[in-house]
Amino acid sequence: MRVHEFVFHSLQGVTMPLNRWNGQPLLLVNTASECGYTSQYSKLQALWEEYRPSGLVVIGIPCNDFGSQEPGDDEAILAFCTSQFDVTFPMTQKQSITGMGAHPLFIALREEYTRDILPTWNFFKYLFTADGSLLKHWPSKVEPDDPSFRHEIERNLSSWRL
Repeated sequence: MRVHEFVFHSLQGVTMPLNRWNGQPLLLVNTASECGYTSQYSKLQALWEEYRPSGLVVIGIPCNDFGSQEPGDDEAILAFCTSQFDVTFPMTQKQSITGMGAHPLFIALREEYTRDILPTWNFFKYLFTADGSLLKHWPSKVEPDDPSFRHEIERNLSSWRL
């Protein structure tokens, strides 16, 4: 499974094939507007701004699967993220990531790595290499400014190509 095989749609409804970023590392994060971890949006934005010139792409995937903490529609999610956190990194339309209606990426992750790799809450993070393979994943409680998290990104920057 390679992450670049999958397609999402942006909050604005534009097709967002992940192969658009082939050759760049991708950090995918399932997000929610009414979660105790929602403040991570600002740290994800800072990460995006700092590492974007080096090729890192941060992508938010709004999800209502955990605690119904993303109840709004795509328009409300976009308004919240931009007005509250000045988010400029790409955001997909709201997705289901568990159960029968899960997005194909999360089905593929489950099939390749078992159910243990799936998020158990909002703001779970997946880092994929430039070739689209999964490098590492972190639970929600790991903040985007956590030294070990940032070290993993920085350690691999030199191996990525633009």
